[in-house]
Amino acid sequence: MPKTKVALFGASGTMGFQAFQTLWQRRDRYDLSLLVLPAEQKRNPFLPYQRQAGVPSIHGSGVAQGDGLKIVWGDAAHYADVAETLRGADWVLNAMAYISPMADYHPDLARRVNLDAVAHILHAIAAEPDGEQRITYIHTGSVAQTGNRPPGIHFGRVGDPLKPSVFDSYALTKIAGERLVLESNLRRWAVLRMTFILPTHLRELLALSDPILFHMPLDACMENITDRDAGFGLANCLDIPPESDFWRRAYNMGGGAALRLSAFEFLTLIHDLYGLRLRACAERNWFALRNFHMQYFADSSILNGYLHHQRDTLESYLTAIRASTPPLLRGVAALVRRASALRALAERLLYAAQRRLAEHHPNSPRHWLLRDNQRRISAFFKSRTDYQAIPGWDAPPPALSTTREAPPLDHGYDETCPRLSLADLHGAAAFRGGECLSTAWEGDLYTRLDWCCAFGHIFSARPATVLKSGHWCPHCAAAWNGDEQARRSPFFAQVWYADHDPQENQFYPPDCIEDIRGADRQPLIRRPLARPGQV
Repeated sequence: MPKTKVALFGASGTMGFQAFQTLWQRRDRYDLSLLVLPAEQKRNPFLPYQRQAGVPSIHGSGVAQGDGLKIVWGDAAHYADVAETLRGADWVLNAMAYISPMADYHPDLARRVNLDAVAHILHAIAAEPDGEQRITYIHTGSVAQTGNRPPGIHFGRVGDPLKPSVFDSYALTKIAGERLVLESNLRRWAVLRMTFILPTHLRELLALSDPILFHMPLDACMENITDRDAGFGLANCLDIPPESDFWRRAYNMGGGAALRLSAFEFLTLIHDLYGLRLRACAERNWFALRNFHMQYFADSSILNGYLHHQRDTLESYLTAIRASTPPLLRGVAALVRRASALRALAERLLYAAQRRLAEHHPNSPRHWLLRDNQRRISAFFKSRTDYQAIPGWDAPPPALSTTREAPPLDHGYDETCPRLSLADLHGAAAFRGGECLSTAWEGDLYTRLDWCCAFGHIFSARPATVLKSGHWCPHCAAAWNGDEQARRSPFFAQVWYADHDPQENQFYPPDCIEDIRGADRQPLIRRPLARPGQV
């Protein structure tokens, strides 16, 4: 019996490599084709697998293949490389993403990977014999698409408004890339919106060190997922039969209740793991008050019902991190826990390093305050007054970990109704501040209709894209004018006024992101940033 041919994009990433390893264990059923950047040849995590499959090593771009494994050393921004990767494929799994903070520093690359490459994949599928009918595509989205969900609206579900945080180029490109999939002519597809993926190896966790950490409000509610559970779930999509109701839907992919906690609790746990105290290693006012992206998923159990991927708990995750900690570091941590003087020294050193990052890195909220960057102050704190009101660690900690579900957001139509009418679509559009321009509809959620938003933009979209996945006007989705959108759209106002005042009236132009372009390549220069008492 011939094996199923699977094209995997993003195989060298956190989730993608875990998916690759899971599929490799099932190689008696699958032939794998990977697209990998030639730069990965320096560390080449696939070398042991190449040897098993007899895949020759090459230098630079090109194609190398052996028994059940094909590696296209190329770039997803190049259509020819994408087409070669999925040539003859039965399935395409896309775990590829150019994520924050690198997406903030290089927004052009984010667009090439998160949007242009998706267009290449869809085009290449259509170019295959009977491709759109025969090939099944799994796309990975992001929790960043729905933006900040503070306590009160901290339980989200698919169909809620999309609300990319201001300055978040990654979220913009993921929204646009997902829309291409939802509006494609593929017969079978699914979208998995990923939450924060927890690396289960300490080295990879430490590699995430960046001032984007301080963008996260301490009261943010996080439903995380481990890299191994995420990859396992992605691979398990191949077990879903073609006639299942799983297809042509978007899902929230998280670890479930066992991996829910507040940002404050998460940071405290990681510090505690090595005998350190968060309050001694960072200041409370280094962290933003809003404009990030995390939430609990009220509906992550739906996807788990299909993929059975929710295996890890918080304790099993911490066990994995402990196991991956080098023996020397484990020994130092043991000494830190027992010797208060050593702990104080370690905390002073870490505090100094993090303070330098917080005050001198262009992507740090504290840096924006010291530099009087008004646009970013308003986006992340509302105002300098709100920033100055942030208490110290002596005040009660924001350890919410709110497990009680908040009321679900209104999606603008009766979700219990088994079949919608054109009147339902008109009502849903009005709830979004616009209108459905189509005057006839036979009830098929995947028939494209014409719509108009509150700003007069006319666009076409399937009812499933609008009502079931939370998309609305593609022009407004790319604009950071949430104050004005909330005034015109009761649907959007539900998520905006949870952490904004109706009196606010901010607009952030597309070029507002330029202040941190390339910041990952800039040295942290120590220099006076503010007069005493200014902040």
